[in-house]
Parts: sequence; C-alpha cells; structure tokens
Amino acid sequence: MGTIQALRGTRDILPEEVVYWQRVESVARDILGRAAYQEIRTPIFEETGLFERGIGEATDVVGKEMYTFLDKGERSVTLRPEGTAGVVRAAIEHGIYAQGGVQRLWYTGPMFRYERPGAGRQRQFHQIGVEVLGSPEPRADAEVIAIATDILETLGLKNLHLNINSLGNRDDRLTYRQALVDYLTPYKAELDPDSQDRLSRNPLRILDSKDKRTQEIAENGPSILQYLGPDSKRHFEKVQQFLSDLGISYQVNPRLVRGLDYYTHTAFEVISDDRELGSQATVCGGGRYDGLLAELGGPDTPSVGWAIGLERLIILLQKLQSPPKFGLDFYVVSRGEKAEAQALLLTQKLRRAGFSLELDLSGSAFKKQFARADKSGAVGCLILGDEEAESQTVKLKWMATKEQQTLAQVDLLEKADELRREIDSLKTKEN
Repeated sequence: MGTIQALRGTRDILPEEVVYWQRVESVARDILGRAAYQEIRTPIFEETGLFERGIGEATDVVGKEMYTFLDKGERSVTLRPEGTAGVVRAAIEHGIYAQGGVQRLWYTGPMFRYERPGAGRQRQFHQIGVEVLGSPEPRADAEVIAIATDILETLGLKNLHLNINSLGNRDDRLTYRQALVDYLTPYKAELDPDSQDRLSRNPLRILDSKDKRTQEIAENGPSILQYLGPDSKRHFEKVQQFLSDLGISYQVNPRLVRGLDYYTHTAFEVISDDRELGSQATVCGGGRYDGLLAELGGPDTPSVGWAIGLERLIILLQKLQSPPKFGLDFYVVSRGEKAEAQALLLTQKLRRAGFSLELDLSGSAFKKQFARADKSGAVGCLILGDEEAESQTVKLKWMATKEQQTLAQVDLLEKADELRREIDSLKTKEN
C-alpha cells in the first residue's frame, strides 16, 4: 500500500512558508484593529440553502463548485465557498445588526470550491475578509477599499491596480440584464458554451468570460453605466470622489462584475499584473450587497465588504521578500544528564521572562549542537556542560562577535532587562 498524499487541490503549508502567512495575518489584524473592526469566526460548513439563497442558484459557485453532501441526519450540508453568507447568517441569528450603529466585522479561514487547481487557486483556499453592516453611505465603500489598500501596501506589494464599477440597484440591474440579453441573443451561436448557458440564467457573468470571441462580442455591448438611475449614479460618483480625496488610484471598468448574485452598487477588484497568476490575478475583490440580509430573513440592512485571497497574496510576497526572520534570542546547548536537566529548567524560566529560546534536544555531541546553533539565527548561545552544571553557571556566547562570558544561572535571570537591551542592539545591527 502506497503512502497517502494530500488530495488534489489541497496543499500543506510548511513552516518556511507559514512565516509569510503569519506576517499577512499580523498586518491585517493590526490595521483592522485600529479601524475598529472586530473578528468573527463562523463554522466552515453550513446548511446548503444558505448559499443557494445568498449567493444565487444560477451562479457557477452554487451550480458547479460547491462541496455539498448529506450528513448523518440526512441534512444537505455545504463546506463554505465564501465568507460573507456565513457572517450575515450569524449577524441575523445573534442579532448583531440590532446592536445599533454600524457593525464592522472581519474574518479569516479556509473556503472550499471544486475548481481546477492552478497558481494561487486551490480547492481548499484561504481568505481574509471584512463586512460592514448597516451603512448605506458611499464613505463605507471608500473606507473598506482604503483599508484593503493599506493592508496590501503595508505588506509591500507592487504593481496592483484597483478596478471599480457600479452594478446599480436591483431595478437598474434588471433593466440592464434585459438589454444585455437582447444584445447577446443574436450572437448566441458564437459565444463559448458556458456563456451560452449563462445567457438565460446569469447573463452578467458573460462579461467575465475568458473566451476571446465572447470578450470581443461583449466589448461592443451595452454598458451597465448607461442604465444607472439617479440615486445609483450619485452613489458611484461619491465613491469615486472619496477615493480621489484619499489619493487612491482607480480605473472604472464597466465590464467588471462579481460572480455572486448578492452584489449591488459598488463592485471592485484589486488586480496584480504578475504573469504567474495568469487569469487568476485578482488579489482582493468585493462590493456592496444591500439586499443580502433581507434575502436571508433579516431586516433591510445596507452592507459592503471584501475578501483577500491569501494563496495569491503569498505568491506575490514570496517574489518580493525573503522569508521573515523568526528572531530567536538564544539557542541552548547542553551535554550530560545534570546539565541537560538544568538546561531545560533554565530555558523555561527564560521563556517565561519573555525571551525566545530553542533548546537542543538531540543529546548529540557538542560539535553537532554548535553547528545547529550557528544555523538557528539566534543572537546568543547558552552552553551548559558538566562543569557548568556543578557550579550552577552558564556560558553565554554572542554569535555575531563570538564573545563569550560565564555567568551564574541566577544572574542570567536577574539581568533579564540588561540582556534584552543587548539582544535588541545586536538585532538592530544585523538589520
């Protein structure tokens, strides 16, 4: 029997890559916290009807890509394909929207879609997302876009482009939908098979087709911007003005549609021009969804949000940056039964004092332990042998200068503040 491997479309995130994920999560958590967004954690599986009603049965996500199964109670259950529907369900179930004012929420975690795996695209993938519930203001649209921009810029990403569009309100969209169907119907035989199917079910998604001939046909079709009512026009114009005031560059793309039915008014995407991502170059996507809470049984609550795809983001970061350093303070080397016991005790005491330490647990010769200490990236090396164990001392070797001193173990703990200043100084010199 062969070895068991990860399923196609899933992957292991190994320690050397996890440091990038931790960097992204740390930056996002910091920026979102300073903007008064609160984290929410929802289940990774939900009742299937949540996504059928929320996302739309005519969408590719619901029609082709969901992981849906019957559980032991004969209930239809689906692994979440996106985060918004679950957050909205939780907001309704727990009355979050009723707490008054605007509710700013964010989440992170795995999502699941049965797609063909590719660069930055997996069947189990991960997102960080935000949802602002309760504000109809164009300023809310601008705020969430600004926060996404802050996160991506703080991470150091380059060559990103913001595309925005308006999908109008429900009436605008219905009018435009009919105009689009009227325009495309004579060309039906020339459209790609997916677009032919979408013509009757979800015609706006034809605008997102990657088929060259379909793109050529759609390019000459009607623009949704021609069908916006006065209120929708004012909303979109204000969003653009706020973005300009914030110094955020953007491009209006009237062909931009999002793949989920709940979007209204503002839709946007942050695109990378990195060729490795190919057609999957969208790093962040989102928009306004004013009718979703009401569709799922809650009150009429205007809302807006976005999601960042972490796999694609990590690919870009790995090209731009070396792996973030862990920043180990000490590597602890010991040899001999008594010394090894003291090393374990001393290591734990120093960890409690706020230092980061790796204790060599190999039991191998000093030479091999010192070699590992050199590779660890630690600022200092603590050494305990039989002699140190008997005298209750420890040798401290600074890795950069090779300077070495002997200290009483108790003094090492009592001089924690002095040690911290020395370590911080050496780390600053290294950087």
